[in-house]
Parts: sequence; structure tokens; C-alpha cells
Amino acid sequence: MRRREPRAPRPLPVAVPLAPRSALVLAVASLAGLMMLTWPLFLQVPQDARIDPPFLFLALLPIVIAVVLAEIGEGGLDPRVLAILGVLSAINALLRGLSAGTAGVELVFFLLILAGRVFGPGFGFVLGCTSLFASALMTAGVGPWLPFQMLVAAWVGMGAGLLPRRVTGRREILMLVVYGIFAAYAFGILMNLSAWPFVVGIQVPGHEGGLGYVAGDPLWDNLQRFGVYTLLTSTGSWDTGRAITNTVALVVLGPAVLTTLRRAARRATVTGVVRSAGERVSAGR
Repeated sequence: MRRREPRAPRPLPVAVPLAPRSALVLAVASLAGLMMLTWPLFLQVPQDARIDPPFLFLALLPIVIAVVLAEIGEGGLDPRVLAILGVLSAINALLRGLSAGTAGVELVFFLLILAGRVFGPGFGFVLGCTSLFASALMTAGVGPWLPFQMLVAAWVGMGAGLLPRRVTGRREILMLVVYGIFAAYAFGILMNLSAWPFVVGIQVPGHEGGLGYVAGDPLWDNLQRFGVYTLLTSTGSWDTGRAITNTVALVVLGPAVLTTLRRAARRATVTGVVRSAGERVSAGR
């Protein structure tokens, strides 16, 4: 008798798939947001020239985010999915208010990762924006940094929705833990990059020389200074605390929350049963 080869696991479905046009808008907006974060590194100006904060970018970034949210909402967020989005946004805002980022302990990311995994990249992008915006209103955290926080958190949720769909069970939790660790450090690095070029006279105790951005310097030199600055100011403290929080939350709560979200996704996205034309359906049953 021939031994049957084990079948490859079926890929998990995306609860809220992205339409091609929405995916294109999301990709263009992400590219524009990345340029808004990294443009000082590629700026060619006389050395030691003064670089002012990009107030135009601060005005354009919320518009870009609003366009993406409108496009995704028009493409696949029906009222029931919007209700789930509202509930998850409120929970995330409450969790962020309770943890408040003390020593890097932030509970907002593990739920964002799990929701992006279940509902897909578009839903994860929207949830990242709404969660950070709602929490900023609750904690009086509205400022010029908020659009960048919303964008980077949106990327975290979107990235979770783009992870391989065939991974299930314990391997899925392991994959999400690895992604949660990566997202914790990536969030810290990108948020540092949004402000670092405009902070003057950065001096870290125990390190000789300045760690600030120098306009007109070669890209590699600025990247080296930024790497040391990030490593000494956030990577070993805030970002590591965020990574540990994500790991513990995903291992302890991940399986139960995934099951709950998938049950909610099935109820929210199944709208009817398609019947063949020849099948007779009795009225009133």
C-alpha cells in the first residue's frame, strides 16, 4: 500500500480582502510616508546648513492617511466590520491609556497584530490609525508626532496581515511572536527617525562626540550617528520593553484572542448563501 503524503495546510482566508485599487493606494501612501520619514538623509545641502521641520509634510501626512482610510472603507468595510473596528479601536485606546508606555510596556500592539492577522492588511492599516488617534485623544497625546505614530502603527497592522497564510497552530503563534519583536524595534526606530534630524545638540552621557543629524554629510555617516543614538536612547530600554510585552501577550493571550477574532470575522463577513438557479426555495421557511 502506498503511504499517503500529508496534504499541505490550506491557507487561512483573509476576512476583509483588499481590492486591487485599494492595495495600490495603500502601497503609494506607504511609499509617500516612508519618504516623509527619510527625506533628510538624502537631502543635498551645504554642510552644517540649518534644516527646519517639514511643516508641509505634517500637513500632508494626515491627508494621505485620510485618503487611504476612505479608499479602504469604500472597498470592503461593511457596517458589521466597521462595528468590530470600532470595538477594537476602543479596546486598543484603553489598553494604551492603561499601560502608557511606562518602561516600554505598551499593550496596544499585540491586539493590533492579531487583528491584522485575522482581518487582513487593509483592516490592520485602518486599525493602527484609529487606535493611535483615539488613544491620543484620551491621553492628551495630540501633537506633531501623532501622524507619524498613526502611520507607523498602521504599518504594523498591515504587516501582520501580509504574513504567510499557510502557517497555523503553534507555528503561527511563533511567527507572530517573531513579528511582534521585529515590529517593536521597527516602531521605535521609525519614530526616532521622524524627530532625530530636528533635535539640536544631542549629547549622550558616556559617549564622546555629538549624535545629531548633520545636513550635507554622507548618508552612511548620518546613519551611523542615528544608529548609535537609537541604540543608546531607546533600543535597549523602551523598544526592548515593548518587544517583551508583545512576546508575553502573544504567547499567553494570542491563541484565545485569535479564536475569538476569527469567530467574529466569520459572523461579520458571511452575508448569505448562494443557491443555484434551479434550486427551489420555499417562501416563509
